[in-house]
Amino acid sequence: MIEVVLEFLGGGGLTRLSAVELLILGLVLTQVTIAAVTIYLHRHQAHRALGLHPVVSHFFRFWLWLTTGMVTREWVAVHRKHHAKCETREDPHSPQVLGIRRVMWRGAELYRREAAREQTLAHYGHLTPDDWLERHLYARFPALGIALLLVLDIVLFGAAGLVLWAVQMLWIPFWAAGIINGVGHWWGYRNYETRDAARNITPLAIFVGGEELHSNHHAFPASARFSSKWWEFDLGWLYIRLLVLLGLARIKKVAPRRPVILDCKDTIDLDTVRAVVLSRMYVMASYAREVIRPVLRQERRTADDSCRRLLRRARSLLTREAALIDTAARGRLERVLERFGNLRTVYQYRQQLQSVWARQALSQEQLLQGLQEWCQQAEATGITALQEFSRRLRGYSLQAA
Repeated sequence: MIEVVLEFLGGGGLTRLSAVELLILGLVLTQVTIAAVTIYLHRHQAHRALGLHPVVSHFFRFWLWLTTGMVTREWVAVHRKHHAKCETREDPHSPQVLGIRRVMWRGAELYRREAAREQTLAHYGHLTPDDWLERHLYARFPALGIALLLVLDIVLFGAAGLVLWAVQMLWIPFWAAGIINGVGHWWGYRNYETRDAARNITPLAIFVGGEELHSNHHAFPASARFSSKWWEFDLGWLYIRLLVLLGLARIKKVAPRRPVILDCKDTIDLDTVRAVVLSRMYVMASYAREVIRPVLRQERRTADDSCRRLLRRARSLLTREAALIDTAARGRLERVLERFGNLRTVYQYRQQLQSVWARQALSQEQLLQGLQEWCQQAEATGITALQEFSRRLRGYSLQAA
């Protein structure tokens, strides 16, 4: 009997796949797991950006139990807390607070520690599955799925199944807990200056279901689509569109469209205020492109070599979220703002514009007055780029052109 078992394990299991076939299968299986995380756990459960057919939803629940042992309520609660407390000491996995090495290599440990806190689950784990299977199988015996997968891998693929199983066990802890939660808040580019340090790391991780577009997601967390630029590829969104075509998914929310700017509109009204607040991420990206950078280029053209170096080093700081600037960088920025008056002016107006929608608790009339005053004062500065931006801002509208 033992000889039969040993022969079976060494002979490739029931399938007897070649090494190339096993490699392809491993990539497919890990992609299914990534799809389950990004579509089901992240976009469907945590952010309610789409609805899924019960068959699809339960398949993903079962697959995650089998391949990761993760419990829906725990994952959702930890992720929601991450958004609510991002880059603070209460953030479960911020590399800005805990350090990039710790989050990269011990991200799964950080997740498990936070998932074990009942207060986190009670506060952030609402509206997640709570049926008989969840209570009596998935949440009660999360390790059982992993053990079952190990047996299946060995039976189907023999000794090679052990390697396949190890890859499946490491895939999510490395890519999700390490790369996305770690590198995704440490290195990469940003389309929008959010208050957290989220970054897009495409195309380095283009095969993790669109999760690499992490900065875009933090800018529009309730959106089912993570891509923003035409050249950004969100693989998870492609899967979702296929599910929609099959009648197995329904998209609830996507990021707001880029604002409509009416050339004939020069009066700031409540429609303008609503359009600006809704499109605030686009507004600030436009401000950086249309005001900060032109003024910076103008200053560099007339500056000497030493000032050009100072301006070059401060370029990114002029558009960075103030809360993300460390002490040394803040010193460089202040030296630039002290020396260059026009840059100081447009930087201050950037901060003031952000404060308009930071006061959303105020009435619409107060927001309207704040935006009107900002535009009037901006146009009185005499800085051409700022004046032109203010005039375009007057044309913002929720109405179609």
